[in-house]
Amino acid sequence: MMKFDFARLTKPVQAALLTSVIAMAPVLAGAQDWSTQVTLYGWGSSVKGDFTPLTGAPTLSFDKSLSEILEDLDGAFFITGLALRGDLVIFADYTYSASSREGLVPPGIPAAGEVTLQSFTLAAGKRFDLVGGDSIDLLGGLRAWKVEGEVSVPLADVDVSPEKTFADPIVAVRANAALSDRWSLIGYGDVGGFGVGSELTWQAAVTANYRATDNLFISAGWRELYLDYEDGGTKFDGSMAGPIIGATWTF
Repeated sequence: MMKFDFARLTKPVQAALLTSVIAMAPVLAGAQDWSTQVTLYGWGSSVKGDFTPLTGAPTLSFDKSLSEILEDLDGAFFITGLALRGDLVIFADYTYSASSREGLVPPGIPAAGEVTLQSFTLAAGKRFDLVGGDSIDLLGGLRAWKVEGEVSVPLADVDVSPEKTFADPIVAVRANAALSDRWSLIGYGDVGGFGVGSELTWQAAVTANYRATDNLFISAGWRELYLDYEDGGTKFDGSMAGPIIGATWTF
């Protein structure tokens, strides 16, 4: 009999599967009074900011307009899961983005680099129901990060690729506004870091959502995720931002 080897999956796939399992855990456990949903998004995200891999290494600056995103984007997506029981809310989010570029570093030497950012957010809190089917969720939790970067300057014999992992506490708010039987708006924002892992991290997202069937929603909107991190000579100060489109399955 063929055995399933979780360790052989790529890390993005591992994290996506874990996010889904967290969101669906109440259903898998047979708790009938839980409701859950899982959303997979494609993200036209670019990395904007400055990345310094090590002390003394060149700083690579990313700054792309929306028209340049697809040219330099190596890949970006995120998956979210949400479970609700009464007024208890559990929220999970996994994000992956990789962006590369070529350019010049002082005094005009050709250079190339890539930044890959992965984050996993897990938070829980309370839902407050409002009139007309609207709601607001207040949440608190953690966001774990993995930052990988590479800067290559062949003429200066520089090729460095450090990797950093750390975690940040966060506080978050999520609002759901029902516009009609089929249309809704969702806004999400969080802030964290506070010098624990990073100096500062925050994200904001807004989506318009269309209910295609009883269990399927189609969404489109915009998302930005920011990080200001410095440790041991490795510095990253920038954000991932861009349009998103996704599909939500409810259980």
